[in-house]
Amino acid sequence: MLARLAVALGLLLAAGAAQAQDAATLKTSMIGQWELSTTERSKTCVVTLKPDAAQAPQGMKLELEPGCATALPFTKDIVAWTVKGLDIVRLENAAGDAVIDFTEVESGIFEGLRANEGVYILQNLAAARSLAKSMDQMIGDWSMVRGNGRAICGLTLTNNEASTPDNFEAYLKPRCEQPVASFAPKMWRLERGALLLIAPSGETWRFEADDNAQWRKSPDSADPLIMLRQ
Repeated sequence: MLARLAVALGLLLAAGAAQAQDAATLKTSMIGQWELSTTERSKTCVVTLKPDAAQAPQGMKLELEPGCATALPFTKDIVAWTVKGLDIVRLENAAGDAVIDFTEVESGIFEGLRANEGVYILQNLAAARSLAKSMDQMIGDWSMVRGNGRAICGLTLTNNEASTPDNFEAYLKPRCEQPVASFAPKMWRLERGALLLIAPSGETWRFEADDNAQWRKSPDSADPLIMLRQ
């Protein structure tokens, strides 16, 4: 009986040590510059997370670039950061309460939700700037073609903000064929490496980049729809 209790206690201690190690690893990996933004970066803010202890309870110091409070008003309450549990990165106020909690959804990309506002993204600054460059490269004229190379529609992606937050305006050129004409997208955005075209109805087509520097509608089909730069 005592032996079984000793084994159980040992397992609990080992689990606790592993959890503490995971939290410590996350805390170390978060030190540096991050971009805090809306989901598609229409509003951004650079946050520098530091290892030094802050005055906030159990938190560590951070710096927000001067324009943060204008771009993202809730950031004016943020004075420190910390790691809660195993995997929650918390940006907190002076009382130690959460302003927003983030969890990692992809390597180096964290998502946080604020009630009545929506989802925000925290990602490595260098990776975020690489994404911005990718978005700039998407702006311009595109041709939609079938797998046999036959063009069925022309499309222009712009950097003009659409009426829906975090999306940008898109325009079809005249004489588009079906099914693109019926779909009639008006907005676009990049989301986790995919191109999304969005109709006024909310219907969304997803395109993913392939090895030939072109974008294929997903899921793929025997008669694929492909976007090519004009």
